[in-house]
Amino acid sequence: MNAPYVSIQRHLSRRRFLRGTGIALGLPLLEAMMPAFARAAAVEDKPRRMLGICNNLGLVPEQFFPTDAGRNYQLSPYLEMLREHREGFTVFSGVSHPDVDGGHPADNCFLTAAPHPGSGGFRNTISLDQYLAERIGHLTRFPSLTLGVNVAKGKRSLSWTGSGALIPCEEKPSEVFKRLFIQGTPEEIAGQVRKLELGQSILDTVAGQAEDLQRHIGAKDKDRLDQYFSSVRDLEQRLQMSREWEHKPKPAVASAPPLDPTDPREYMQKVKLMYDMARLAFETDSTRSVTLLLDSVNSPVIDVNGEKMSDGYHSLSHHGKSEAKLKQLKTIDQWHMKLLADLFTQLKAVGEAGDSLFERTMVLYGSNLGNANTHVTTNLPILFAGGGFRHGQHLVFDKVRNYPLPNLFVSMLQRMGVEAGKFASSTGTMRGLEMS
Repeated sequence: MNAPYVSIQRHLSRRRFLRGTGIALGLPLLEAMMPAFARAAAVEDKPRRMLGICNNLGLVPEQFFPTDAGRNYQLSPYLEMLREHREGFTVFSGVSHPDVDGGHPADNCFLTAAPHPGSGGFRNTISLDQYLAERIGHLTRFPSLTLGVNVAKGKRSLSWTGSGALIPCEEKPSEVFKRLFIQGTPEEIAGQVRKLELGQSILDTVAGQAEDLQRHIGAKDKDRLDQYFSSVRDLEQRLQMSREWEHKPKPAVASAPPLDPTDPREYMQKVKLMYDMARLAFETDSTRSVTLLLDSVNSPVIDVNGEKMSDGYHSLSHHGKSEAKLKQLKTIDQWHMKLLADLFTQLKAVGEAGDSLFERTMVLYGSNLGNANTHVTTNLPILFAGGGFRHGQHLVFDKVRNYPLPNLFVSMLQRMGVEAGKFASSTGTMRGLEMS
């Protein structure tokens, strides 16, 4: 979102103009936050949640996609590993993000759908999880969690702010566990509260500067500043809620703090631990929005169930139809499916007010690449599970002129209770996907 242009109706000093410009540059973030309370979903006794997972090297397409459509489709080799959960997920063919190209850089757009990520001057847009966090994030201790495995720091993330800034991934399960469940000392809590109070005092100062600027601008820009004041007030309320959370005890869990794998080759163990952290966060209602980037591009030669691959993950993905490389890729992909099946089983084992956690949690699993061997960003492998939808089907769309994946995001937002008719390049809700 571009910052609104502030028209100057009379001459202002350079100092006053720069101060006013500084306020204008601050507007996009605040405007993005403005609907957070006005359009927030009502608090539910049984909240809904979202977990977005992207493996940026995808899956071998021939092993993932079923060959027939509808509810009676035959499971593909990879989906066979999810057989016990068949009625709990939907698989999509022929979907992609319109105009999201560029090969590997497209992973940053998996939850934003911002076009042309490989072009010069590209600037990302808000991600689905942060869109949710702005609207319902105040209901939980953490508005969202951004997790990663072997992530190229500062270069990749699934989470992006309304101003297009990358939110870094947390890669240590122990640190995630600490944030979620380890209570700080009284001194640490007091220090965090002081930081929050400082943030509010800065907002008070900026608001005062904006009121001074308002006397020197036209009616149209006064409306924009009124919108800005409303945003400041909303953000102050969010800061107040953050202070309140600091004084509330963190939930207790029976799980012991995890031990962090120290070697990037322990890729699958890292994935499993991050799935555990997401499940625990949802189980304790610590957050309702989690993203997990599996940065396979940045992963070395990995171990899979005690078996060491012959080459780096990225190199294997460029298999050139080599049988030896494809065999290893299938081993990796099958283990991904096994971990996903385990996650579904664990979510189903947790009860919540008459439902299972699986029934209350939408799990989006997919990739920014339809085929890593050729770097194409069309016909993405997408599996969508749980969360209160009628699943058990293979929805097939045009594999040449793909159906917009952001339509699924609109359906997800609406299932979360957020009033949304559009997200990014969507054209509506996901056709063929019904709420249960």
